[in-house]
Amino acid sequence: MSVSMIEPVCLIENGEDGKLRVDPQALEILRQIEQPVVVVAIVGLYRTGKSYLMNKLAGKRMGFALGATIQSKTKGIWMWALPHPIKEGHTLVLLDTEGLGDVEKGDEKNDTWIFSLAVLLSSTLVYNSIGTIDNDALQRLHYVTELTEYIKVKSQAGDEDESVEYIRFFPSFVWAVRDFTLLLEYEGKAISSDQYLENALKLKAGHGKKAMEYNMPRSCLRNYFPERKCFVFDRPANKEKMQRMDQLMDDDLEPSFVEQARNFCDYIFNHTKTKTIKGGFNVTGRRLGNLAEMYVDAICSGQIPCLDNAVVALARIENTNAVAQAVTSYKEFMAKFVSYPTETQEELSEIHGEAEKSAVKVFMDSCFKDEDQKHQLELMKLLQTEYKAICDRNVAESKKACESIIKDIFKPLEENIRDGHYMAPGGYQQYQKDIKTSSLDTDQQMAKEYRMRKL
Repeated sequence: MSVSMIEPVCLIENGEDGKLRVDPQALEILRQIEQPVVVVAIVGLYRTGKSYLMNKLAGKRMGFALGATIQSKTKGIWMWALPHPIKEGHTLVLLDTEGLGDVEKGDEKNDTWIFSLAVLLSSTLVYNSIGTIDNDALQRLHYVTELTEYIKVKSQAGDEDESVEYIRFFPSFVWAVRDFTLLLEYEGKAISSDQYLENALKLKAGHGKKAMEYNMPRSCLRNYFPERKCFVFDRPANKEKMQRMDQLMDDDLEPSFVEQARNFCDYIFNHTKTKTIKGGFNVTGRRLGNLAEMYVDAICSGQIPCLDNAVVALARIENTNAVAQAVTSYKEFMAKFVSYPTETQEELSEIHGEAEKSAVKVFMDSCFKDEDQKHQLELMKLLQTEYKAICDRNVAESKKACESIIKDIFKPLEENIRDGHYMAPGGYQQYQKDIKTSSLDTDQQMAKEYRMRKL
């Protein structure tokens, strides 16, 4: 099932006290999305136009809050789920994060948690900045250098290098440079925006303090995000127009900016992959909501979000839900096709076999990472318990039906005995005749009841 939201909602609230909280309304929306999700998150300094790009990806002029003042509009992380415009059977989830470096908030640790959550939840991370990619811009992206302190891959530390794991499960990286005024040239030759980014990420030789400070953000970007892309955007309009960007049509903007924004959206739609978690499992909307809850709970409890632990916990939640869905499916199947009492145990057994087969399919379609078939075995035990209860009911209903039939058929005989009709001469012979007739009627009535249930 897909969901098309008419406007964004807050996914992760960021309170004035710096406490993060997952919004129940957003979770309920995500629980309805059974499709795999493609998640695009945008981060960057506040008041740099992040929300405008996200609205373009949503195909809307308005949605994520835009602002024309120096005050940050977005707080926490906001979510907008829409049918993917290109990938059939997928849902596009857009995450707009509050601006980093907000002077009103003044909490860099809180900023790093927002940045880390965007990394953990997205399949493409867009970093939005103003001006140029210079050393100052890269130093402002110090959040990348701190990721290993805020995100763990393994639940237990080992001797092996975890950098490969980060590369495998971190999102692709897109740098969007806004209000770009330079010529894309290097040593007198025209270069692409991607080459511009790679030149900016070149390392300096040497091991001194200055060289290490210079290289640190560049090394982290190169190591953690090997799949990189860069887009540069001209200034969209004059200052007066930019104060009402949410009211402007493409014709009101600079043609070069409109084309650049279109190229950006086309790339995101065509190249952003389905969100996966460790083990290669696709993330659905429901799973994305569970991940958001687990990561935020870990942060609020003073722990570091861990990819290993998240997969284990998610598997437990998903497989428990899969078992419950399968049991419900079994009960509904049996309720639909079993008419109590069945004529034979074999008939009931055949229906049970079909219901069990259907329930197992429901489980297999929803479960993941069911190591050692632990939850599948649990399901089979529960189905056997349900089947035993149904068999017991079938026996009880059969006994009740037989007693009712016998009582109705032998009622005249009992009345004759009570009234003394068989005490007269020839009464014994009449009694034997009535007994025989009642027995035949019982057999016929039983057969009739069986035929009626078959119909």
